[in-house]
Amino acid sequence: MGSKAKFYVVWKGRQTGIFTDWDSCAAQVKGFPDAQYKAFETRLEAERALAGEYAAYAGKPASSQKWLFAPNPPIAESYAVDAACSGVPGPVEWRGVHLASRKQIFHQGPFENGTNNVGEFLAIVHALALLEQRNLSMPVYSDSSTAIAWVEAGKCKTDLLPDEHNMPLFDLIARAETWLAKHPQRNPVYKWDTEAWGEIPADFNRK
Repeated sequence: MGSKAKFYVVWKGRQTGIFTDWDSCAAQVKGFPDAQYKAFETRLEAERALAGEYAAYAGKPASSQKWLFAPNPPIAESYAVDAACSGVPGPVEWRGVHLASRKQIFHQGPFENGTNNVGEFLAIVHALALLEQRNLSMPVYSDSSTAIAWVEAGKCKTDLLPDEHNMPLFDLIARAETWLAKHPQRNPVYKWDTEAWGEIPADFNRK
């Protein structure tokens, strides 16, 4: 079975444009100082990328752009959040991005002895609080059904046990639960459809 076709965008190289095989792309970028290039899954994605700036795509998985071309895309004017944790428990961090611009809005951590679900929960609440503070009506997207359920319940239902290393994390959990209790009317939180839209753009790209 052959490998899936790729479309290679070269922003900076001997020649720029879209190339349909790696050898053609490599001929433009190998040995070229500060070459700028990236692979995409479809020609439509590649054409859109070529019309933009390399900086918008550098260091991001190509799948993070898939939502732009979905038949039923997410709401572009929104915040997308995600968390990453190394081990269970382990260092956890989370961040939020503005979906339309892909600009990072906030980043927290890493905090010791956390879990991914805790990070996802705190990321959602962080985004909701920020939107409320800025008087913005846009929704929040998360790819964690568990964290969304916790937010809806107003409680971080983690099995994680507090210890001397993760007390700052539990302080944030308490503050998040208090905020949720004081703000029963808040911006909507929607589940990110990874299958249809690719990895959530707030993903830390460590998979």
